[in-house]
Amino acid sequence: MTHSATFDRISLPMQQPDSSSWQRPSSYESIFVPKSHRFALVIPVINEGDRIRGQLVRIQREYLPIDVIVADGGSTDGSLDEEFMRATNVRAVLTKTGSGKLSAQLRMAYAWCILEGYEGIVTIDGNGKDGVEAIRLFIEKLEGGYDYVQGSRYAKGGLAENTPLERIIGNRLIHAPLLSLAGHHWFTDTTNGFRGYSVRYLLDDRVQPFREVFQKYELLFYLTVRAGQLGYRVCEAPVKRAYPKGEVVPTKISGSGAKTDVFCQTLKAALGHFSP
Repeated sequence: MTHSATFDRISLPMQQPDSSSWQRPSSYESIFVPKSHRFALVIPVINEGDRIRGQLVRIQREYLPIDVIVADGGSTDGSLDEEFMRATNVRAVLTKTGSGKLSAQLRMAYAWCILEGYEGIVTIDGNGKDGVEAIRLFIEKLEGGYDYVQGSRYAKGGLAENTPLERIIGNRLIHAPLLSLAGHHWFTDTTNGFRGYSVRYLLDDRVQPFREVFQKYELLFYLTVRAGQLGYRVCEAPVKRAYPKGEVVPTKISGSGAKTDVFCQTLKAALGHFSP
């Protein structure tokens, strides 16, 4: 693989943000193609096998005006080999070697994208559940001036297939109401990792997403509430999320302990625990 810490810096704006205080996990980057677009698509993964490979093929077939960045948590299944990444036009794979889970992967990737000069970031899970065609709508929303775009399978035009009942109850009756009240905007699907952010939102001194307090799912929930609190333009975008029928649910949240932990992270975000 090709490793470069200075690749494509020529496309950066003249004045870069001061990243000296950003807390990011240790990582390394593998870059395969030059920067081509204003927006970056960040896909967090860890050992997603054929799910991420199939998803990358579908994204490539959409011919989207966005650069694909894979944020790897340390996959060992061979799904992110260089030949396949080049074949599907992935711009870079960022591999986290430090501590932390999803939020650490996102801190790693968002910081990298900002320093590469992207104007906005779209995030989609790498487990193949989401309809990638909606990425184009997220780009349009960011281009139209929105600073936080939340994907929703329950919004008009969205679609939820084979969603486990406990997920519906937890999301619609607990998670979304809590974060909606805290964030001053009504959301219907706040557990959905399909999102879009403007860089101006992420760089606001009142947000400060690059802190080690964000290790698991906290960053997702915090960014949901903080945007509305600060008066940024927010909206939902309809998406399709389909769980496989008759198969094990592809998720990293399993067991009562993990679900309780997610609830605690949600409550902390709603109560302002993570605000700087």
